[in-house]
Amino acid sequence: MSNTPGPLTLDQLRVGETAMIVQVLGDDAVAIRLMEMGLTDDEPIALIGKAPLGDPLEYEIRGYHVSLRSTEARRVEIKRST
Repeated sequence: MSNTPGPLTLDQLRVGETAMIVQVLGDDAVAIRLMEMGLTDDEPIALIGKAPLGDPLEYEIRGYHVSLRSTEARRVEIKRST
């Protein structure tokens, strides 16, 4: 059994934390919609807040705010900013 964690996804960010988008996973309508919303490779993104029950999640990207369901956020692979 390996202790290597899987890829980090957008739903794992903490409020106030910034990351860089690595890739949007998949090639279906959801993935295309996420990319059309500006979630593209090498773009910085920050988690601004969460709804009271944790879903949806509010992010800032390209100077605007976007809300995503946690299932959608799991489709976006990221790397944390250092």
